[in-house]
Amino acid sequence: MQIKLLVEGGNMQPGPVLSQKLGPLGMNMGQVIQKINDATKNFEGLKVPVELEINPSTKHFDVKVFSPPASELLKKELGLEKGSGDHKKIKVANASIEQIINVAKTKLPNLLSKDFRSAVKTIVGSCVSLGVLVENKPAKEVEKEIDEGKYDNEILNEISKTPEEKKKKIDAFFAKVKADQEKVLKQEEEAAKAAEAEKAAAVSPGATPAKPGEVKPSATEAKPAAEAAKEKPAKEKKEKK
Repeated sequence: MQIKLLVEGGNMQPGPVLSQKLGPLGMNMGQVIQKINDATKNFEGLKVPVELEINPSTKHFDVKVFSPPASELLKKELGLEKGSGDHKKIKVANASIEQIINVAKTKLPNLLSKDFRSAVKTIVGSCVSLGVLVENKPAKEVEKEIDEGKYDNEILNEISKTPEEKKKKIDAFFAKVKADQEKVLKQEEEAAKAAEAEKAAAVSPGATPAKPGEVKPSATEAKPAAEAAKEKPAKEKKEKK
């Protein structure tokens, strides 16, 4: 019998999902969790696909560990907590081809790629949805460059360590990209606030905008003041009589 799970590397905890799958088989839950954690400890902090092969009659089981999803490996390689919420607009990192190759080497056993070049392209493709640049360029552009042979030396030799000088340049490039993004986001936020204020003013066409530092009275405060203003001339007229 096969049971497939997605667990946190080295830190699987008891839970309802596992109980539902193993409970009816009468398996020792603590023993299963311990064996899975031992098998996945090298992937600490990552979501790892695991497959349990169980013999229901003897309760014997084997744990088969697959490499984590490419997105998880990329996030670990690049020190990211999460990907971009809007990959077309927001970029979260800038990877070197060497970092891509490093991830491809880890993921290769579980990829259906015909060769290592295809595996590298697959990892580059995963950068698109994460919002990750590769070699200072959009990932789709780098995919084409791989086909053109631009990175043949790094790929054929499986070079997975980024030269220090190159890493500095890549980091400097992304620092500028990030600063530009933050500037645009701030402008959009200010424009949204202005639009909201304009919309609020349109709802009350008779209202005049408050001057800086001026506190305008609320509707309940303004009503008694207006009534007092109407009564004042009548009062003054009566006193003159």
